[in-house]
Amino acid sequence: MKRTVLMITVIAAAIMELIDTSIVNVALSYMSGNLGATLEDTSWVITAYAIANVIIIPITSFLSGKLGRRSYYIGSVVLFTVCSLLCGQATNIWMLVVCRFFQGMGGGALLSVSAAIVYELFPKEKQNVASALFGVGIFVGPTIGPTLGGFITEHYSWPWIFYINLPIGIIVAVICSRLLGEPPIKPRVGKIDWTGIILLMAGVGSLQTVLERGETDDWFAANYIIVLTVVAVLGLVLFVWWELKIKEPVVNLRVMKSRNLSIAAVLTFVSGIGLFSSVYLTPVFAQRLLGFTPTQSGLMYLPGSFFAIGGLLITARLLQRGTPPVAMITMGMFLFICFTWMMSRLDLDAGRGDFYMPLIWRAIGIAIITVPLSTLAVSGLDLKDIPQGTALNNMMRQAGGSFGIAIVNTYLTRRNAVHRTDLVSNVTAGNPQVTDRLAGYTHYFVGKGASVADAQHQALGLLEAGVSRQTSMLSFGDAYLLLGGIFLVSLPLLLLSSGGRGKKPVVALADH
Repeated sequence: MKRTVLMITVIAAAIMELIDTSIVNVALSYMSGNLGATLEDTSWVITAYAIANVIIIPITSFLSGKLGRRSYYIGSVVLFTVCSLLCGQATNIWMLVVCRFFQGMGGGALLSVSAAIVYELFPKEKQNVASALFGVGIFVGPTIGPTLGGFITEHYSWPWIFYINLPIGIIVAVICSRLLGEPPIKPRVGKIDWTGIILLMAGVGSLQTVLERGETDDWFAANYIIVLTVVAVLGLVLFVWWELKIKEPVVNLRVMKSRNLSIAAVLTFVSGIGLFSSVYLTPVFAQRLLGFTPTQSGLMYLPGSFFAIGGLLITARLLQRGTPPVAMITMGMFLFICFTWMMSRLDLDAGRGDFYMPLIWRAIGIAIITVPLSTLAVSGLDLKDIPQGTALNNMMRQAGGSFGIAIVNTYLTRRNAVHRTDLVSNVTAGNPQVTDRLAGYTHYFVGKGASVADAQHQALGLLEAGVSRQTSMLSFGDAYLLLGGIFLVSLPLLLLSSGGRGKKPVVALADH
């Protein structure tokens, strides 16, 4: 009974952490208006959390060994919960961004250490079931985030998307203080690698800032973008060099010598781009262009979530019966590509029913990918290297989501400019369709009592609005195709793997 309670508790903590990666997506406009900030500045609420996750996840194994798993985990739960309270109390956008960063620092352990605990609670012959159960959290968390965030924002107020963490955090901390112990094998930990930690923070933080703000500030026309680009390149290059040089690195990059781990890490990065970018892109598309409410745009994901849970459990069974992970990953990636193609074909007349099937394919595709990628990642590792290998793999998923959202935003802006130029070039006085449309609009407004001059002015405004909506529609279609293209281009990497049939099967995950 205690084992079941602890398992449910840590999975709930991981789901809570992952929900917070996407719960704010549908509330950005509300936050922007309430805090008097631009939408670009408000997007840092998402970015700050993601940066903190990417920084902390690869060093959770080190911190867990240094501080003791029980103390580190409970401390992280407390930090996450307290920062959730402070996020809801924020009075300006930058206070909220800072609180979100530290909330993400606490949340990193809720993902990596929770996974270790779940694997530890299962016997070795049932490790794929453990992977599937934890995979439910990995997938469902970001997926139900928009649904939950939309409902809370629409019916209450945006601070409550943070306040709902408080009772869950308190319950998790209390249960873990009573039931959680230290791992059977405590890792040996040396002195703190402060140089590695600082280089990682500088490199990742600078790179994310460049990706997030580059398009807004005209890239290298802004001096601070140039400086941060240099810091990002130097920081990450020196980080890799330093971690490979020293005897006891904070992130043991030597495990990347495993070909299967390296390939799985890249594909996990790609899956992170797809998972988080699609959760970000679809609600924005539905609300801004089609007029969906936050609740409506969030509810679109629910049918896919049910299919995803079934897909995760079936995938675990198939892996136990010897189905090659590479075959499962290939199938999942093709399903996700089908999702992006179907979404790119939608138009401004699309209704809620048009979203369900594409989002179901997306859900099943990502679900089928999740567990086999974990299997492939550890399939060639020695037991002692598995904790670091799985931490790096988890980091790549979060990094993919963080970078993916920034890249999608930049791509949307660029494609919007291209499509607007193309459309406006056809809006001329010599185009009979344009003159007929303007005449129709003018006649309509005159019929409503406007003067001819006012009616013509309003007709031009209506035509401009139509061009803007169509431009955005085409740009969103291109963004979905970009995501599909990234998945398609990464598929050949699977040919380089050993098929996940290395000397160490997924059951080794129990030692993470």
